[in-house]
Amino acid sequence: MQHLRLGCTLVTAAVSVISMTAQGQQTDHTETKEPIDTVTIIGHRTDVADVPGSAHVIDNESLEVFIESDILRVLRTVPGVYLQEEEGFGLRPNIGIRGSGLDRSARIALLEDGVLIAPAPYSAPSAYYFPTQRRMHALEVLKGPAAIVIGPRTTGGAINLISTPIPAESGGAIDLRVGQHHTNDAHINFGHHGERISWLLETVQSASDGFKHIDGPVGGPTGYDLEDYVAKLRLDSDPSASLYQSLRFKLGYTEQTSDETYLGLTDADFASDPNLRYAASAGDVFDSEHAQYQLSYALDPGNSWRAEITAYRNEFKRNWYKLQSVNGTGIGSILDDAATFATELAYLKGDTSPDDAIAKRANKRSYYSQGIQASLEWDFGFGDAEVALTTGLRIHRDEEDRFQHEDAYRMEDGRLVVTTAAAPGSNTNRVSDADVQAFFADTEIRSGRWILTPGLRFEHADMQRLDYSTSDPSRDDGPARTRRNSVSAVIPGMGALYRLSSEWRLLAGIHKGFNPPAPGSTVEEESSLNVEAGTRYDNESLSFEAIYFVNDYDNLVGTVTESTGGGEIGDQYDGGKVSVKGLELSAAYEWGAGQVRIPVDVEYTWTHEAEFQSAFESGFDPWGTVEAGDELPYVPEHQLRASAGVVNPPWRFNLAANYIGTLRTRAGQGAFEPSESIDSHVVWDLVAAWSFTPKLSTYVKVDNLFDETYVAARRPAGVRPGLPRTLYLGLTYRL
Repeated sequence: MQHLRLGCTLVTAAVSVISMTAQGQQTDHTETKEPIDTVTIIGHRTDVADVPGSAHVIDNESLEVFIESDILRVLRTVPGVYLQEEEGFGLRPNIGIRGSGLDRSARIALLEDGVLIAPAPYSAPSAYYFPTQRRMHALEVLKGPAAIVIGPRTTGGAINLISTPIPAESGGAIDLRVGQHHTNDAHINFGHHGERISWLLETVQSASDGFKHIDGPVGGPTGYDLEDYVAKLRLDSDPSASLYQSLRFKLGYTEQTSDETYLGLTDADFASDPNLRYAASAGDVFDSEHAQYQLSYALDPGNSWRAEITAYRNEFKRNWYKLQSVNGTGIGSILDDAATFATELAYLKGDTSPDDAIAKRANKRSYYSQGIQASLEWDFGFGDAEVALTTGLRIHRDEEDRFQHEDAYRMEDGRLVVTTAAAPGSNTNRVSDADVQAFFADTEIRSGRWILTPGLRFEHADMQRLDYSTSDPSRDDGPARTRRNSVSAVIPGMGALYRLSSEWRLLAGIHKGFNPPAPGSTVEEESSLNVEAGTRYDNESLSFEAIYFVNDYDNLVGTVTESTGGGEIGDQYDGGKVSVKGLELSAAYEWGAGQVRIPVDVEYTWTHEAEFQSAFESGFDPWGTVEAGDELPYVPEHQLRASAGVVNPPWRFNLAANYIGTLRTRAGQGAFEPSESIDSHVVWDLVAAWSFTPKLSTYVKVDNLFDETYVAARRPAGVRPGLPRTLYLGLTYRL
């Protein structure tokens, strides 16, 4: 909160000073210029229809249909994106694109307003922090075309979350909702648009008791509390100035407490009570704080070029205090083989144990990422062709500091009793960091019916991992071991689009994929060749897209995290050659008569191949011992989303169905083993809304309408349920 108070004080002071300075300098101009766009990747360059590759924009109008707070439900609308639920609320999502792997969304590039947002994008990219979906205005999802302008993780693609912009006219909105499981949620923003000075203040306040219940006499909540604050300030030059300039400052602060654990259930217990949590998970809690600072400067003379530069810093610290092991055996192993570890399972359920039998780890980590990124766009002609050249650079540094300990407990008739309190840093005491330089040149060439986008990206990272003694919490003795590694990569790419007519387009692209190794790792960097080809159709009422993709990995890398299990946290394993092939289909149609509109949307992904090409052994739990032809985990062959609505102002009704086909949770082939797979399931969501006035409206929202009971995940330790049917009632007022 100290960061927030300081930031708000600075913003308030800046507004006051600049307002007084600007008085008397403002003149009456009938012509105003549009604010310079510094946050979107697609938006300020071209329409999505003319992007030579797979690119999707989920705009604000689309987001307001289902008013989602869960990013995973939003991303179901994009084909080629694979998702794994965890706690049911989307707080720490697992997102993958085209077989990239989805654990903690670490295998794709995540951005907020065009800036890398993972805690430490190079040295520790696992997204234990994820921006609050409720304050997002739009999303961009790029696959092949992301490889040049966005890095470092280009094997799958990128997601850019676009936060609420400063409004074009002064105003705001208040959206309040209450729901089952004692859920309450408030999203409030207000902004002022001036000729020279504009600003926005925004907050999300959200809490829930959760839908699970902890067995035993202690019990406790299984939900979360979330506070999110954002302030934005924009200073624009005089609209009549020949050189238009804009200075923007963004300050954000987020606190989250969630009563979450990695402990799941056995299949038998899940069948009996899917929303149960074992007694030993009582007191497991995730606490975090995140602060972000961005300062951007953009200039546009209004002729052939424009430029922007952004300085940024993100700070994140968290402590996930959670169950780790029983009698020295990891909780994942216990639930994988409940018969062998029957005694340990009994302790998890509340049977009295010896002292120190149960270990809980304080996974305490702090992160920062900071840097400067800049780009220059230049438009010029070359013969009959129109050329737009964009060059950019990023100078970046990030760090992860792990300072963890494990406390020991005795289970006594369903209650945990501390028997040994460990010293801070006595379990893990290490720092990983990365220094990065990245450059890119991306060209868009328009000639006749053709659009070509050749480009090149260069990444260089110097990384190190410093391991300190667990008996030296002050780190006075220096690191006991130092590991260093460097990686450089040249990443070329090319996209092409041919406009058959004003409605039909053909497109294709070929790009190199790259993922850097972890600091101190001895594995090869991850590399792939990504190819896509398809067609796109768009008219006033119907749009359609079909894209076939092939991602051929020269080396797929698996990274051990708490949420994957297997080996020491941070260890990496070479997976060798992997082939991922599939078809992405999306279509939207809207029928209208008078005021009545009936929109229909369908998104389908067919992944007909996602296989390892060679045999090997690894300590990476989702892979284990692999044979050639084994299929990747958490990549279903079929996934489908279909939605339809009826809109007749002042009311509307929308219904969506999400289907996920049977998938493996561990690499394998042949028949699906029940203990290593998740059955197919369909989840329906509904929203009905009524507008009392143009400013005041209400809505009813139901997630999982038919209360489908399904397995959301089997990792890292046992079976986890999806969100049961949950009803919300909301009220929205636009200021």
